[in-house]
Amino acid sequence: MAGVMQKFLIASMFMWILPIAILYGFNNDLLPGSTTLSPHSLTLLSGFLAVVSVNVVIVFYICLALKEPVDKHKPDASFVAEAKDSVKKLTSGVTSTDPALKKQE
Repeated sequence: MAGVMQKFLIASMFMWILPIAILYGFNNDLLPGSTTLSPHSLTLLSGFLAVVSVNVVIVFYICLALKEPVDKHKPDASFVAEAKDSVKKLTSGVTSTDPALKKQE
């Protein structure tokens, strides 16, 4: 679980850092060729590249998530048993003693 959280935090940091760095680089003339652009073109290009950088990070994070082994995470057996029992009760029409379900009815 710690590895998943670490990947999520790293991806989240890059989703904040990359667009800000791109916008900062364009607005402060740190990137080559940005001095020759008009202010309108500079704003459009820097905004577009910032959005693209966020999407690249999202795609990278999704690829990492898809590479996670499926058998690594096992559900809690008691939770699964309770969920199956609950579904069975709801589909068979048996009234439950759960106050939350009675309140919904």
